[in-house]
Amino acid sequence: MPSGLGGSYRSLADDVYKSTTVAENKFNMIESVKKAFSFVAPGNGRSDPLIVRDDGRPEPTIIPAISKMPSDSMDDIELKKIDLQIPTVRSMSRDDSSVSEERVETARGSILVAVQGDRTKPAILTYHDLGLNYISSFQAFFNYIDMRALLDNFCVYHVNAPGQEEGALPLPDDYEYPTMDELAEQLMFVLSHFGLHHVIGLGVGAGGNILARFALANPEKVEALCLINVVSTQAGWIEWGYQKMNARYLRSKGMTQGVLDYLMWHHFGRGTEERNHDLVQVYRNYFERQVNPSNLALFIDAYVRRTDLKLVRELEPNRRKDSTTLLMPVMNITGSLSPHVDDTVTLNGRLDPTNSSWMKISDCGMVLEEQPGKVAEAFRLFLQGQGYAVKLSRKLSTSLSAEGMTTVPSARFIDFTRSTSLDDSDLLSLTHWSNASIHITENPISEAVAC
Repeated sequence: MPSGLGGSYRSLADDVYKSTTVAENKFNMIESVKKAFSFVAPGNGRSDPLIVRDDGRPEPTIIPAISKMPSDSMDDIELKKIDLQIPTVRSMSRDDSSVSEERVETARGSILVAVQGDRTKPAILTYHDLGLNYISSFQAFFNYIDMRALLDNFCVYHVNAPGQEEGALPLPDDYEYPTMDELAEQLMFVLSHFGLHHVIGLGVGAGGNILARFALANPEKVEALCLINVVSTQAGWIEWGYQKMNARYLRSKGMTQGVLDYLMWHHFGRGTEERNHDLVQVYRNYFERQVNPSNLALFIDAYVRRTDLKLVRELEPNRRKDSTTLLMPVMNITGSLSPHVDDTVTLNGRLDPTNSSWMKISDCGMVLEEQPGKVAEAFRLFLQGQGYAVKLSRKLSTSLSAEGMTTVPSARFIDFTRSTSLDDSDLLSLTHWSNASIHITENPISEAVAC
C-alpha cells in the first residue's frame, strides 16, 4: 500500500462498514465502494493509484461499472429476523398425566409403583439406583422419542424402593429396612397386585442387583433382563467404608458436600463437569432438595450389606441347566466413563455366554441420561430378539422380506403373536403371518460391543 494512504483506507473502510449496517441509506455502500477504487487523497484533489509499478509509473486504474448495479441488490442478503432456539432444560416433574401412582402392600410395608402405558400390553418392570427414584432415573429415558414408540406396545411399572419416592416422609425410627433379598421378594407382591404373569426387567445399579435376585429366585416370572452398571459381588472394603460414612452423615447432617460428590461420582464417574455441566447441575440440585437423607441412608445400608449373587458360568453343556445363573436373556450395559465398568465385566464373565450380551457405550457414565438414543436402539433390538415388535408405522423389529430369511417354528410363532402388541389395524392377518418368512435375531448384540 502506498505511503499516506493508511488513514484514508481506514476512513473509507469505516464508511463501508457504516453503510452496510445502516438500513435507511442503501446508497452509502455504493458510494463508499466507488471511493475505495479512486482513493482521493485529502487536500490535493488527485486520485492516487492502487498499484504502482517498480519503475514508478502508475498502473491504469480500473473502475468497475458500479453505477449499473441495481440499487436494491443488497436486499437478498439483508438480515431480516433472528430466531433463538433454546434447548429444553432437563426437568424432573411429577405432573405427568400418562403416569399413575399406586401403593402396593407387601410383607415389609407399602411401596410406591408408578404405571405408565396400557395395562393390557406386555409389562416392563424398572428399578432405580441409589439416591434416585422412577422420576429421576427413568422419566427422561422413557420420554425419549424412540422409547415413546415402545410405550405404544408395552406398559411400564416403575418400582420405588421404600421411602425413596419424591416427597417421601421420613421412615419411622423403629423401621427395619428390608435387605436386598427382601427388596427382591417385594416384587412378587407387585406382580400379584397388577396380575402380571411375567415381566421384562430394566434395572440400574442397586435396582439391577435387586432385579437379578428376583430373577434368580423366580426365573419363570422374568422373560429378559436389561442390567445397567450392575455389581454382582459383595461390597469391598473401600466401598463399605465410603458408604458407611455417607450413611452416617446423611443421618446426622443431611446431604453434605462429601455425600453429594460421592453420589455424583457413583452415577456419572469422573470429569462430568467438563462434558455435561448443565446435567450435573440438575442432579446436584435434585440430590440437595428432593432426596430424603435419612431414608437414603437406610437404602445405602441395605445395599452395602448385599451378599454375592453367586452366579456361576458353567461351560459344560449338560450341566448348564443345573448351574446357578440367570437362565433368561440378559443385556449387560455400562458407560465407558462409569466407575462400574470392571464390575459389569465381572458380571459378564459369570453369565451364560449363549444368552447374555455385554455393551459398553462411549463418552458417558450415566447412560440413560447421556446416551439415551444408543440405549433405546439397543433395547429395541434386544426386545426384537425376544419376539417383540413395535408398530408397523415405525421401524419394525422383524423383517418380512423373504430374502435370506428362515421360518419361525410354530411354537415360537405362537409366542410371537402372544407377546407382540401391534394394533389390530396394523397387524397382518394370521394366515399371512403364518405363511410369511420371518427372521428374528435371537441375540442381536454381540458379546462385546463398543458404540
